[in-house]
Amino acid sequence: MVQAESKKLTFDEYLNYSNDTDQRYELIDGELIALPPESEPNNFIANYLFFYVASSGLVPLRLIKTHNCEVQVAVLRSGDAANRYPDLIILELEHIPLTANRLTITFDMLPPRFVVEVVSRGRVGRDRDYERKRAQYAARGIAEYWAIDPIEQVVTVLRLQDGQYVEVGVFRDGEAIVSPMFPQLSLTVQQILSGEV
Repeated sequence: MVQAESKKLTFDEYLNYSNDTDQRYELIDGELIALPPESEPNNFIANYLFFYVASSGLVPLRLIKTHNCEVQVAVLRSGDAANRYPDLIILELEHIPLTANRLTITFDMLPPRFVVEVVSRGRVGRDRDYERKRAQYAARGIAEYWAIDPIEQVVTVLRLQDGQYVEVGVFRDGEAIVSPMFPQLSLTVQQILSGEV
């Protein structure tokens, strides 16, 4: 990550920040931190899920976003980002007119319905995806969170209960993923990780 700006910004100032590029930033302790491009494996998994969910008819296509939809989240401890860019996110219909100018889900909007993170390589990435984002997404009130781990070859499904995530299951190989939000889902870990149809 590369620091892009030295001035400490509030979230409102961040929302008005523009440098006329498509660069994505996280706002951490008032500083803009440029996000690196996605890795090919993580991008493929997110795109595969996008295609699968869209073609299944489970959710209207317009509500499914990858990588560029940001969510304002609570800063629970120093070093937490005030915004996150899930690898895949499913919005509510109410979000569409509210994001006409900027694809950002702020605190004054309903939380998104569902988020997926593809776990990044390395200890820092794993801690961020399994611990920090999990806590922040729960605090934001997102009903279901999947952590897809291509290194460990597992998909962890969590659902929100009383403000905390509880584990629905940790799924491997050819096991069918159980999703409280999408009980009719017919998808295995192997399909997600290998791109099988």
